[in-house]
Amino acid sequence: MEYILAALVGLFIAIGTYLLLSRSVIRMLIGLTIFGNGVLLLIFTAGRLTQEVAAIVPDGLDVPEGVIANPLPQALILTAIVIGFSMFAFLLVLAFRAYQSLDADNTDTMRLAEPDNAPNPPLSY
Repeated sequence: MEYILAALVGLFIAIGTYLLLSRSVIRMLIGLTIFGNGVLLLIFTAGRLTQEVAAIVPDGLDVPEGVIANPLPQALILTAIVIGFSMFAFLLVLAFRAYQSLDADNTDTMRLAEPDNAPNPPLSY
């Protein structure tokens, strides 16, 4: 099972990287989301895939009985999913606003907003 998830992580990261290298802003956003999901799956897989009981300590004991599941990777992934979704929503609105003002989705066409004969920025301070 871990080999399948490792292959799936590699596939997600490869697809995400491919989409991030495109010129379309929407494809870049989708690539960022797929890349992030691949990283989350990698964290989940690194936290060991076990069918153990939840990490609950019964009353009267200081430590749990037997082997328990590690709740930390699951908590990290849940938090990252919420943050990733809100970041995707923000970037989607930002891309839509850029499309409305520049009337372009291609990043090369968006460069037309930069003037050709503009002065270069200072190279040293």
